[in-house]
Amino acid sequence: MSDFIGDWHALLVLLVAGVLPNQIWRMLGLWFGGGLDEGSELLVWVRAVATAVLAGVIAQIVVQPPGALASVPDWLRYGAVVAGFAGFMLSRQSIFAGVVAGEIVMLAGKWWLG
Repeated sequence: MSDFIGDWHALLVLLVAGVLPNQIWRMLGLWFGGGLDEGSELLVWVRAVATAVLAGVIAQIVVQPPGALASVPDWLRYGAVVAGFAGFMLSRQSIFAGVVAGEIVMLAGKWWLG
């Protein structure tokens, strides 16, 4: 069983240092934000900032790709962005659908290129 799980010390460190602090903030966010109106100006602003941060990260990755992504041709990276934007618009502006559409094009193109 230890071969399947691996080093249990590493899993314990991952749980204590990674999962628990994250879950505390999630639970506090649910508790504090439970009564907020989703149409309030504060949440509209938060959603806009989150979208802008996501757009900035995508632009950074497309223009200056890190690591193994640098081996992907420019046309494929830009094509994935176009596909992601199309998925975003066709799905009534779902950011999740746009990211998934771009990811599918990127993975399929890399698989096709070899």
